Amino acid sequence: MELKTLLFTLASTVPLIKGETVLGVYIFSRHGDRTPKALAPANLTSLGADEVFDSGSYYRNRYIASDSSSPIFRLSRDIAVASQMTVTSPVDTVLQNSAQAFMQGLYPPVGTLSTQELANDTSVEAPLDGYQYIPINAVSTASSNTNSEDNEWLQGGSGCGNAMVSSNNYFISSEYLATYDETTSFYSDLLPVINSTFDADEANFKNAYTIFDYINVATIHNQTIPSSDLLTNETLLQLKVLANIHEWNLAYNASDKIRAVAGSTLAAQVVQQLNSTLTGKSKQPLGIQFGAYASFMSFFGLAQLPAVSADFTGVVDYASTMAFELVTNATNVSTSNYPSTSDISVRFLFANGTAAENEPQAYPLFGRSDTLTPWTTFAEEMAKISIGDTAAWCTACGNSTGVCASSTTGSDSSSSDANAASTSENGISLPVAGVIGALVTLVVVLGVETLVYFLAGLKLVKKATLAHAAASSGATGGAAGVKA
Repeated sequence: MELKTLLFTLASTVPLIKGETVLGVYIFSRHGDRTPKALAPANLTSLGADEVFDSGSYYRNRYIASDSSSPIFRLSRDIAVASQMTVTSPVDTVLQNSAQAFMQGLYPPVGTLSTQELANDTSVEAPLDGYQYIPINAVSTASSNTNSEDNEWLQGGSGCGNAMVSSNNYFISSEYLATYDETTSFYSDLLPVINSTFDADEANFKNAYTIFDYINVATIHNQTIPSSDLLTNETLLQLKVLANIHEWNLAYNASDKIRAVAGSTLAAQVVQQLNSTLTGKSKQPLGIQFGAYASFMSFFGLAQLPAVSADFTGVVDYASTMAFELVTNATNVSTSNYPSTSDISVRFLFANGTAAENEPQAYPLFGRSDTLTPWTTFAEEMAKISIGDTAAWCTACGNSTGVCASSTTGSDSSSSDANAASTSENGISLPVAGVIGALVTLVVVLGVETLVYFLAGLKLVKKATLAHAAASSGATGGAAGVKA
């Protein structure tokens, strides 16, 4: 069964709850349809721009429009106010352009609302029917090559030594070696389809994702494909299944959580934004980030979503989104009557593919049965999986050079201690306060968002460094796995 179909059947629908107020939202999105990685430079296609624009339009109808179903408290309805939101994306053409298209769906041109009367009694309307120029905060990657979508192989650790070792361990595992051997003929049989781009020694499970990506893009855009008779429905499904297996095992490992460092840093950033929303009484209620699909996968693993469905171990479709809603049933919400943290919960939503066609559904996190998680519980559980400060990252990664050479290892601000469900005077859950304090420290050291992408896996690793499976046990270079 297709991922989106099965997840829809397992998900909890999200009905409009009378009296519920959305205090803030954090959205993490994948880019839209693009050209294949194997044919760099990768570019966002017109279809891809439409996909993310449609997702942005969906979330506008849900959270922002004057007749929205779940309006966000204090968020401007028509005119985008930059101080009310934070929008980030790596320095990458595909991701940056996706973010721009998404934001135009979220805040479309305002037409005559952009008209201004001048002192000389003339009026002027902004160009492009009042097109709204919404800042996309560009964050640099650890790689010197900032266009990550041009890279066929990306390292999930991106400088995190233990994550690189963990990722490489998959390539010497019995599971990988068995799958490699079992699929040798499957991939070699596809050479007539891919031999214009992949050599014979590249047609194997080591390149499971890039081969799938290459063929997947062709089936979407090309009217003719060499030896297309080989691409039966069964073959296409097998390509996707193998790509999913390959990428999941590089993004997450239950017994070696450092492999999911991208999900850990994402979790810290989610909590930082949501907590900022609460402490600021929804002064900045919206956070949006564009990033790699492996960040989805590693977060899914850490949040125990595969327990809901094994399909959470698959590569998410283009323009997929996950959203974290801060909600309350408190009445008469205002800045002077802002709800206490005991009256606030978090709802996790996921849409596999553009939200306009695949309405986001609510799923329970952390092995819970309820799709609404009390804020204190959410904060405590996220603290357990977050890596939120330099010292904790250096310790977890086993790094001692670069930024780690001057970090203070005595700090334990990302502690997973969840002994207390109490809050500080500012309404911050104590475990979260540690995470937030750590993230504030990072603003001084590196900048929170730069570190997140530094950790999130945007580092090129040449295909040549990935040895044949039989010889990969001696590899020390970064293993591939986190791709956008």
